[in-house]
Amino acid sequence: MDNQKVQLRGTLLWLLVATSFAFVVVQLDVTIVNVALPQIGAALHAGVAGLQWVVDAYTLSFAALLISAGVIGDRFGSRRVYLAGFVIFTIASIICGFAPAIGILIAARAMQGAGAALLVPTSLAILNHSSEENPALRARMVALWTAAGGVSIAAGPVIGGFLLAGFGWRSIFLVNILLCGIGIYLVLKFVSPDSFKDSLEDSLNSETPESRHTESRHLDLPGQILGVLALAGLVGAIIESGHLGFTHPAVLAGFLLGALATAMFIHVERRSTSPMLPLQFFRLPGFNAAVVFGIIVNLTYYGVIFVLSLYLQQARGYSPLRTGIAFLPLTATFIVSNVITGWLTARVGSRFPMILGALIGMVGYALLLRLGEATSLLSMMASFILIPGGMGLAVPAMTTSILSSVPRERSGTASAILNTARQTGGAIGVAVFGALLGHSRDRIIPGLHISALISTGLLLTAAALAWFGMSRQYSR
Repeated sequence: MDNQKVQLRGTLLWLLVATSFAFVVVQLDVTIVNVALPQIGAALHAGVAGLQWVVDAYTLSFAALLISAGVIGDRFGSRRVYLAGFVIFTIASIICGFAPAIGILIAARAMQGAGAALLVPTSLAILNHSSEENPALRARMVALWTAAGGVSIAAGPVIGGFLLAGFGWRSIFLVNILLCGIGIYLVLKFVSPDSFKDSLEDSLNSETPESRHTESRHLDLPGQILGVLALAGLVGAIIESGHLGFTHPAVLAGFLLGALATAMFIHVERRSTSPMLPLQFFRLPGFNAAVVFGIIVNLTYYGVIFVLSLYLQQARGYSPLRTGIAFLPLTATFIVSNVITGWLTARVGSRFPMILGALIGMVGYALLLRLGEATSLLSMMASFILIPGGMGLAVPAMTTSILSSVPRERSGTASAILNTARQTGGAIGVAVFGALLGHSRDRIIPGLHISALISTGLLLTAAALAWFGMSRQYSR
C-alpha cells in the first residue's frame, strides 16, 4: 500500500504539472504584453485605444468562448480539447510575433484567446476529477493550479521586461512556441486518454485520470454568437469612448448592441434545451457571490496593472526592464499567498480566505493613491505586495467553492463560467481604467488615482459579498 501511495502521489504531481502548465501559458499572455505596450505602439503606430485592443482582444475572445469550450471538453474529452488548445495558441503566437500592422496583431491576439479558452476549463476539469473524492486534496491541488496561473500573471511583466531588453517586443509572443511545445509534451506524457475512474482510490491501479463524459450535450450557437456580440459591444464602446467621447454615434451604437445582445442572450438561454450558460447554476448556494467576486478581482487587477505599466514607463520614464523588475514583488507574494490559502481552505473552508484576501487587496489599492511623479520604488512596494497577496488568498478559495457546488460531470462548464466572468471583468477593467487615461501623459497619474479609488471600493464590496452571499457550507 505504501508503494501504491507513492505511485499515486507521483501520478498526481505530474498531472498537476501538466494541467498547471497550460494555465501558466494562458495567464502569462494576459500580462506579459503590458510592459511591451509602448514599444508596440511606437513600432505599429498605435494609440492608447489600439493598445487597449491588443490587451482586450485576447481577454474578450478568451471570455466569450470559455463556456462553449467547457461544453466541448465535457463532450469530446478534456485531453483531446486540451491538445487542440495548445496547437491553436501556438499558431496564433507565431502570427502575433510576425504581425506587420496593429490590425493583424489584434486579430491574432483574438485567436490566442480562442486557444486559451480551450485550455483553461479542460485543465481544471482534469484536475478536479483526479481529486474529487478527497476535498482536502482538491483544495490543495486547486490552490497549486491557481498559484501557477497567479504567479505567471505576476511574472508576466518581469519576464516581458527581460525579453524586451534583449530581443524586442516580438519575442514576448514567439517565446510561446517553446512553452506550448513543452505543454504538448506534458499532456502526451502524463494525461492518459483512458476514461476517468470514478474515485481517487481507483486511480491507484490505473492510468492518469482524464475527464470524458458520456452525457450528450450540444453547442449553443445562438447563445455563443449573442455572447460574443454582447461582450464586444460593451467593451468596444468603453474603449472607444476614451478618445471619441460617450456621445459619439459609434460609442452609443456599441452600448446599444451590447444591451440588446445581452437581453436576447438571456431570453435564448432561458428557452434553450441545451443552453451555453445553464441558468440553474445561479440558484446554487454561493454560486452568484463567487462569480461576482471573481469579476471584481480580475476587473481591478487587470485594469490597474495596465495603468501601472503606462505610469511607470510614460509618467516615470522607466525602461521595460526596470518596469519588469519593479513588478517582481508581485510574483513572490503570489507564491506565498497561494501556498497559504491551500492550507487555509482545506481547514476552514472558502469563505474566510475570500474575505481576508479581498480586505488585504483593498488596502493595497488604497495605497496607490499616494503615487505621484516622484514616488520612490520603495514606497510602491507595499501595494505591490498587498495586492497580489490578497488576490492569491482569495482566488483559489473562490475556485474551490465553485467546483464543490456543482455535479462532477458539469465541472468543465462550471469552471468555464467562472473564468468567463473573470476574463470579462478583466477586459472591462482594462477598457474602463484605460479610458480614464485619455490620450495625454498628464492624465496618467489622475487616471491611476481614480482607478485605485474605484478598485478600493470594489474590493470592499467583494468582501461583503463573500461575508453575506456565501453559504455557511463554505466555512467550517
